[in-house]
Amino acid sequence: MCLSIRRCRRSDQLPLTYIYYCSFMSSLLCLFTGKAIPMESAAGSHSMFTCEPITLRMCQGLPYNSTFMPNLLNHYDQQTAALAMEPFHPMVNLQCSSELRMFLCALYTPVCTEYGRMTLPCRRLCLRAKGDCYKLMDMFGVTWPEEMDCNRFPDCDEPYPRPADLLSRSDSTESPISVQRDYGFWCPRELKIDPDLGYTFLGVRDCSPPCPNMYFQRDELVFARYFIGVVSIVCLSATLFTFLTFLIDVSRFRYPERPIIFYAVCYMMVSLVFFLGFLLEDRVACNAASPGRFRASTVTQGSHNKVCTLLFMVLYFFTMAGSVWWVILTITWFLAAVPKWGSEAIEKKALLFHACAWGLPGCLTVTLLAMNKIEGDSVSGVCFVGLYDRTALRWFLLVPLGLDVLVGVALLLAGILALNRVRMEIPLEKENQDKLVKFMIRIGVFSVLYLVPLLTVIACYLYENSYRTVWETTWVQERCREYHIPCPYQVEQTSRPNLSLFIIKYLMMLVVGIPSVFWVGSKKTCFEWASFFHGHRRKE
Repeated sequence: MCLSIRRCRRSDQLPLTYIYYCSFMSSLLCLFTGKAIPMESAAGSHSMFTCEPITLRMCQGLPYNSTFMPNLLNHYDQQTAALAMEPFHPMVNLQCSSELRMFLCALYTPVCTEYGRMTLPCRRLCLRAKGDCYKLMDMFGVTWPEEMDCNRFPDCDEPYPRPADLLSRSDSTESPISVQRDYGFWCPRELKIDPDLGYTFLGVRDCSPPCPNMYFQRDELVFARYFIGVVSIVCLSATLFTFLTFLIDVSRFRYPERPIIFYAVCYMMVSLVFFLGFLLEDRVACNAASPGRFRASTVTQGSHNKVCTLLFMVLYFFTMAGSVWWVILTITWFLAAVPKWGSEAIEKKALLFHACAWGLPGCLTVTLLAMNKIEGDSVSGVCFVGLYDRTALRWFLLVPLGLDVLVGVALLLAGILALNRVRMEIPLEKENQDKLVKFMIRIGVFSVLYLVPLLTVIACYLYENSYRTVWETTWVQERCREYHIPCPYQVEQTSRPNLSLFIIKYLMMLVVGIPSVFWVGSKKTCFEWASFFHGHRRKE
């Protein structure tokens, strides 16, 4: 228990030094134990942010008895205000100034006037309180807070509260408990981040979402992580097999089908990043908690975490590059089917294809790095974009992927129609006719196997973009009392995301790379692998 200062002050025979010591020890003990102020002087539960009775012990017996939260110093409730007032308790108890108590209460528990209007204390009141207690504050090592700078208050010399404030309060026909208003989202103390990092959460700067994921339970996240890990291994094996098959016989895969190999390489890197996220768990996607600073574990944002930045760059770059290579694949098919370009003619444009396939994703990646839009994903353990920022989701995921689908499907349909016209109009030998039909079937199957997962991913992004505001409002409503922040005002709709939505999204992001196996899968591939291993055995 903290030492009672009043007990020290009851004895007039105690020396002043002992009283100072008593006050100082009380302040220190309460600072470390959290018991400086009796619990009845702090607010009990969340106050719903209306006019409410003053419960702080220091501010009892004032000309007014109701206050309004949040106060002038942006404290969410009276309990938070009580903690912030602790350093001033020794000065108030030692009565260094007759104005200090009223000035502090004017800031921490301002008088509640009609409709929550709060008035500032006069500058003269601030100057007198600060001037009278300056030496005593210096003795205790307490500095005058910047937010209490006297120049920020109106230049007047009236008592607090002003008679007009009390008059408007008493004449108001509305009950104080019925006064409510919408404060929007206030960042809890546990989720605050150092200002120089540039974090943002729900439109509030220097704030970050909690980790692990704010929507799901721990067991759900464990299941999702293992599921993503298994799928990433399957996708990594399939795309790696495609790439190694290409390396065995490079001349086999010429244009117009060469882009499939680069497409496979892109999704091989995507699956590798997800596999690394599975191994890292949330060590990269989340910032470690700091209990000493009352900081909870939060989502990593921006480029200050080098590993997170590297994972983001690889994942986003190769995701976009994979979709661009699919568009280039449809372009090469179109050139081969409609203008009847040969393999050599298409290959002459390879430099342009590579410039577009690697350059456009590179520009988007650099832009996101410059805008500091990187976000940790506590579900998959990687870092990506658009997880909490809907603007980034729309412009850097939905728009590029949507354009790739539209352009690719248009070129694909034009190419297939042209090949079908060739089959119908030009007489071919039965063997060539069968080859052309098989080629069209392979193109169709490969395109369906690519488009269905990609369209599913886009649908998941659209669903997230539509409902994320509702999910966030629901989360704030469920956690506002725990975090001591304003609860949402007049919530019309509440909803929580289903884990299956995210499972499907990650599944399709990885499965989209597997169709490359169906293109290289043939008897010829089996013979090449058999001869490859047989050649090694002969060398041995």
